Amino acid sequence: MADIAGRLLRAAPFETFALAGLSMGGYVAFEVMRQAPERVIGLALLDTSARADTPEQSRSRMEFISLAERGRFLGVTDALLPRLVHPSRLRDRELVETIKQMAKNVGKEAFIRQERAIMSRPDSWPLLRKIACPTVVLCGRQDVLTPLERHEEIAEAVSGATLEIIENCGHLSTLERPVEVGAALKRWLDRTARP
Repeated sequence: MADIAGRLLRAAPFETFALAGLSMGGYVAFEVMRQAPERVIGLALLDTSARADTPEQSRSRMEFISLAERGRFLGVTDALLPRLVHPSRLRDRELVETIKQMAKNVGKEAFIRQERAIMSRPDSWPLLRKIACPTVVLCGRQDVLTPLERHEEIAEAVSGATLEIIENCGHLSTLERPVEVGAALKRWLDRTARP
């Protein structure tokens, strides 16, 4: 995670910026906040967690890595889909195909690297009280990978943070409910832009 955040910081086109991260992107955002909090003028944490993986979560990730290594990479997406989207969206062919294509574009090797990076990430809980920029914490109400309770604890710990809950939505809120998520992010950016 530290290397990923370091590359992001070196590649950022501006010295300061608003930063939004969904899921693993949230884990990277926490690492950016550890390395260079003075560069972040606003923070959006979507469907993520400040906690390190539990042993159970790490075991599950290792099972998915094993499945991918055995040549069943595309089967990982099928197994994950019920955890990624609201149950009502599992029959949404366009959404499901988009998710599968995204996974295919990432590929097996990158997926395995991502899972290992996620498993090795530090606990960001101690960092939360140090975050001082305008922050929005957003969650699909039915997110089973990073449940609402995780977002409530982040919003409570970060001074002045706003909690946005997207109804009838799972983990991939930006894909499932883009209009609602876009509106929440606009409200956050409006707060971020205030002097």
